[in-house]
Amino acid sequence: MAGGLVRYRHLSRKSSHRQALLRNLVTALVQHESVRTTWPKAKETQRLAEKLITLAKRNNETSRRKATGILYTPHNLLPKLFGELRNRYAERPGGYTRVLRTEPKSRYDQGDSAILELVDGPRDMRFAMTAAAVARDQRLGRPSNDLTLLNRNKVTRFRPDGKEAFDAMVKRVGEMRLGGKGTADAPMDTYVRRNG
Repeated sequence: MAGGLVRYRHLSRKSSHRQALLRNLVTALVQHESVRTTWPKAKETQRLAEKLITLAKRNNETSRRKATGILYTPHNLLPKLFGELRNRYAERPGGYTRVLRTEPKSRYDQGDSAILELVDGPRDMRFAMTAAAVARDQRLGRPSNDLTLLNRNKVTRFRPDGKEAFDAMVKRVGEMRLGGKGTADAPMDTYVRRNG
């Protein structure tokens, strides 16, 4: 059949293999909160992960049974899913995951690569990158641009201690960059001392 609407990506696998792949990626996502894979796999896994977190927010016996059927190690991950993650996303209406495109994994395999991560977590990459941009702007003594301010609003909106955590991250990144000395040449001084 030529043309037509494709409801999901088949990922060049038969149904059972595709479901096993997606279950494995979702299990790794819940366990590690960040997974690196190809972009099409990340987009399909994102759909399943969003449904899984919605099940956790319902927090009834039916949703626990469905989540048990999705995860490969439910006895290890159900407490985290129905505890920490449910509380983290209690006020968020949706958008629990983020897919970030990255460079290909190797120069020989040029497939689209991506990172699938849970938002508002300890490994939130946009949170860290926005904090680094604000720290750079503060170090250079210039105001942040509109995109940085928009990202700052996005990463702090649904966190319970968003502004305080963001300010602490900006301070930590600024100290790392300055090496604790207060000068812009501190990383070069450290490099010269180590390498003679």
